[in-house]
Amino acid sequence: MDDSQPRSVAEGELGSRCIRQERPAPSVARIVLARPDKRNAQSPELLYELDHAFAAAVADSGVKVIILAADGPDFSSGHDLAAGFSLPCAPVATLQSGLGSDGIEGHYAFECEAYLGLCRRWREIPKPTIVQAQGRTIAGGLMLLWPMDLIVAAENATFSDPVAAFGVNGVEYFAHAWELGARKAKELLFTGRAFTAQEAHQAGMVNHVVALDDLEEFTLGLASRIAGQPEFGLRLAKESVNRSIDAQGQPMAMDSAFALHNLGHAGNLARYGQLAYPAGAETIRANARRTASPS
Repeated sequence: MDDSQPRSVAEGELGSRCIRQERPAPSVARIVLARPDKRNAQSPELLYELDHAFAAAVADSGVKVIILAADGPDFSSGHDLAAGFSLPCAPVATLQSGLGSDGIEGHYAFECEAYLGLCRRWREIPKPTIVQAQGRTIAGGLMLLWPMDLIVAAENATFSDPVAAFGVNGVEYFAHAWELGARKAKELLFTGRAFTAQEAHQAGMVNHVVALDDLEEFTLGLASRIAGQPEFGLRLAKESVNRSIDAQGQPMAMDSAFALHNLGHAGNLARYGQLAYPAGAETIRANARRTASPS
């Protein structure tokens, strides 16, 4: 069997090594990223286990609201680059070709499916979704936050996208201008620094900022309140807001940014023989160690 090609996966075959599924209250499902030793870095296995859990919650008629949470001190440290770029199963978000190809062609196909494709799929989940974030959310971690409908952040939460240091424009789900506004988005990307929970709240990216000890209880209370609304009304409200954003041109803008992102990868591959600027990883690690102060 050619291991470079995605294989078919029977129902339930993915298992749950990287995520945990809970039912903390009536009509509420909670899906938990469970790689705290890796700061919930996103391996391909984690992403597809997460998708499988989302699909199960959507199919469950007893679930009206879905919470996404994370174990450990940080919500997500981003893409797990050490885990590689091979799908653990057949594509679910796109009809993709070229996944086994060498160079930028194969990597582009992987990112179309596993990064941009999954994020767009999760954005369209027909039930309200809430994410609760604590500690650091770095780069690819934003791609788990932004497709969700509401964000509740602990006071210690920070958010960053420092990947200009890798020689690319930003993470693949390029919603920055909608989430933060144009000028704050540019600051986030140009400096690589982490924004605090309060900064993200002021920009409109975060709905609520609460004490870390209250994060789970507050988010569950919000989910339970929403679950008291008629399910079809919630779905129609969500679709109406999403279509309003679509009418502003987000899908086309995101496609353009995604193409530029992969142009960056191609340029790095041609110049340095690898997908990322060689010194980028150390720059990003240094940024992660700094405070969220703009100074």
